[in-house]
Amino acid sequence: MTGFEFLFGVLLAGSCAALAAMRDPGDRVKLVIVDPGHFHATLIQREMYPWIAPRVSVYAPLSPELLDYMSRIALFNTRKENPTRWELDVHTGPDFFDRLLAEHPGNVVMFAGRNRGKIDRIARSIEAGFHVFADKPWIIASEDLPKLEQALDLAEQKGLAAYDIMTERFEITSILQRELVNSPEVFGRMVEGSAADPGIRARSVHHLMKLVAGVPIKRPAGFFDVKEYGEALADVGTHVADLAQWTAFPDQPIDYRADLRVLDARHWPTVITRTQFQQVTGETDFTPALAPWVKDGHLEYYGNNFVHYTLRGIHVALDILWNWEAKEGGDVYEAAFRGSRARAEIRQGRNENFRPELYLVANTPELAGEVFAALRRKVGEMQRAWPGLGMKVNGQEARIEIPEQFRVGHEAHFAQVFNRFAGYFRDPKSLPRWEKSCMLAKYYVTTKGVELSQQGRP
Repeated sequence: MTGFEFLFGVLLAGSCAALAAMRDPGDRVKLVIVDPGHFHATLIQREMYPWIAPRVSVYAPLSPELLDYMSRIALFNTRKENPTRWELDVHTGPDFFDRLLAEHPGNVVMFAGRNRGKIDRIARSIEAGFHVFADKPWIIASEDLPKLEQALDLAEQKGLAAYDIMTERFEITSILQRELVNSPEVFGRMVEGSAADPGIRARSVHHLMKLVAGVPIKRPAGFFDVKEYGEALADVGTHVADLAQWTAFPDQPIDYRADLRVLDARHWPTVITRTQFQQVTGETDFTPALAPWVKDGHLEYYGNNFVHYTLRGIHVALDILWNWEAKEGGDVYEAAFRGSRARAEIRQGRNENFRPELYLVANTPELAGEVFAALRRKVGEMQRAWPGLGMKVNGQEARIEIPEQFRVGHEAHFAQVFNRFAGYFRDPKSLPRWEKSCMLAKYYVTTKGVELSQQGRP
């Protein structure tokens, strides 16, 4: 026997009749989780969905990451408020992925973690007839861009949905920023800018040690292997590159061959002590795979990148950073888009109580009255979709006042993306055609940026 399998059923779901009522009608997703090497795999199951069967198949090697995944699902199932009712049918062994393809236990495969080689498994899943719902990044090296394009082409040919989990498109401040940037009366036209003063600038700061769903995070040692998980730009930077083009050119295709030029990139390490590594991974020491980055008893984790590129002539500068732990607040996303009339800025500092807030800043005092009059009209229009939305002017800038019910938080965004995917699962032709070209574009930026930053590195 090459592996073992068992049914992991931590479900306090009530009566057998209640469970029977949840059994799979033919149009439900039968979800398969593949090698959950990242906690994002659990956030998809933070709640139940009427369109997903409660029994989920899991195929993975027997590992600490698998045990962590199952523990988190058990916590969801046993929490006091709104417990979930997941059943896990777990299959382990070195041949887990071949078994998955042979046994075909569901119709949607979900990937999170194990970034190197992920695109090969995605492609094989599509070939086998699975829809794919996969966490970023799908690729971490520029030489894999053709594989990504081929996989997306194949999904299209076979009538399957292949969708990546862009949670940040569901953050209310990013949604509203997109609305303002594409309102000529308010924002004007996009300013191209320069290397010194780009038209688009964004900064993303993540933290290695933090809480997820109320539980201290435990990262696999392989997370710190940039050859396995990728540098910051290739991983979490995917969201930031996506938001830049999604905001500036909404619902438009981006041709990475013609519309993008990567001009400059740099990277530098976050230095981690042995004690910190033990705290976040549970390992007793730096693992052998990390030896190339261990210097004087410290790990140099290349988790920081800067990239400068042009997007249809607009200069874009992105800073993607990993710090050890937040001294105040949590993870940060800040972004500024420059228009000919005003700037639309997301800020997340102490003045914002460390949560994202959206501002519109008139370019000159003389323009302020006209710009804010247009903004009031725009806010009035947006209130149809977001009741209670408001604005507060302070000198040359206005802060958009966002009702609390629209601030759902990062963890809840996973369910929002999954519900969006439900429509594409039922009708793959409804997946917008621009998504494919924009997916290729953002991965071109992230992988080329890392490649350029590594040039000349020993």
